[in-house]
Amino acid sequence: MASQPARIVSAWRPAVPGVVEVFHARFTEYAYPMHVHEAWTLLIVDTGAVRYDLDRHEHGTPHGTVSLLPPHVPHNGSPVTPEGFRKRVLYLDGTYLGDELIGAAVDRPDLRDPLLRRRVGQVHGALVRPGEELEAESRLLFVGERLRGHLRGEGDKPRSADPVLARRLRELLDERVVEGVGLREAAGLVGAHPAHLVRAFSAAYGIAPHQYLTSLRVGRARRLLLEGRSPSEVAVATGFYDQSHLTRHFRRLVGVPPGSYRMAP
Repeated sequence: MASQPARIVSAWRPAVPGVVEVFHARFTEYAYPMHVHEAWTLLIVDTGAVRYDLDRHEHGTPHGTVSLLPPHVPHNGSPVTPEGFRKRVLYLDGTYLGDELIGAAVDRPDLRDPLLRRRVGQVHGALVRPGEELEAESRLLFVGERLRGHLRGEGDKPRSADPVLARRLRELLDERVVEGVGLREAAGLVGAHPAHLVRAFSAAYGIAPHQYLTSLRVGRARRLLLEGRSPSEVAVATGFYDQSHLTRHFRRLVGVPPGSYRMAP
């Protein structure tokens, strides 16, 4: 049987505010020496486990843990078992976490929070799909909020209804179906915090902003396909990243791919 590669790595910088780098890796033998990052390191381990030293204290990443390593604090890392580990990392600038939280992160870098773990995984799921930057930004807002809550010792914030704010965001999305709008830009235009904006919209309409925008784009795509335009043309005309991006969402919302839809009698 062929042995597994010792290292498999992919890294990229997405067009999502606050994300410096996305890093996915599988290591079986490699051990990181002591080093520092200028960014916050948000780490989940999917298989295996990692042990590391942070500020001269030993820590680990058992299954289901979210690890948050602060900037400028030396740390290392190595696999716990010969099978190694597979990890997904977000390197974040100060958009979501300020330097005043570094001390708390040094004291409590490993967070056992199943909801946070699931949300971080959802951010990664959006980031690996081109064209889903709005979804990734929306999900990352709530990850940042939950991380700040852990570090400050705060509980979950109650949901607050704001139908007027929700309507203003809906109108903005209606106006920008093709070009889209980032959440921070939208929040600046309507005068609200991005996380509150997403929460208000979801409470009012039962759907997240990125889901609403995708629905509008698919609706336009249906009309253009029935006019006889090709899926590749329709993808560009309706704001999708490319034809595969259109196909993925069209199939999910309509039940068939664009080509089959326009061929129906």
